[in-house]
Amino acid sequence: MTLKVLLHLVRTVSDIYAKRFNINRDEVWYLAKLQEELGELTAAHMKASRRGRAGAATPTELHTQKENEAADLLAHLLLYADRNNLDLEKGIRRKWMAHLPTQSKSDQAMEKHS
Repeated sequence: MTLKVLLHLVRTVSDIYAKRFNINRDEVWYLAKLQEELGELTAAHMKASRRGRAGAATPTELHTQKENEAADLLAHLLLYADRNNLDLEKGIRRKWMAHLPTQSKSDQAMEKHS
């Protein structure tokens, strides 16, 4: 799944949620949701690493909680970027992929044929 397809699906779910609960998603809302979801991921991580109160949750349940909260954070990052007209793929290529070693000629040739 590409980021564009994922964004479309996430945007659809977010629109349903906002309509159902009558939420006005302004600039502050998108940024605040990122902070909220990061806090929830932090709490899930703390529980899973036994640095927080996990209650009777099993390691599998705690891992699932971390996955769910990381997914929420990613979804809200996509929504934030969309709202602010940010091209995450371009940013990742510019900021991260520029540090990859130069590809060999054989790697480049393989890419041309795939």
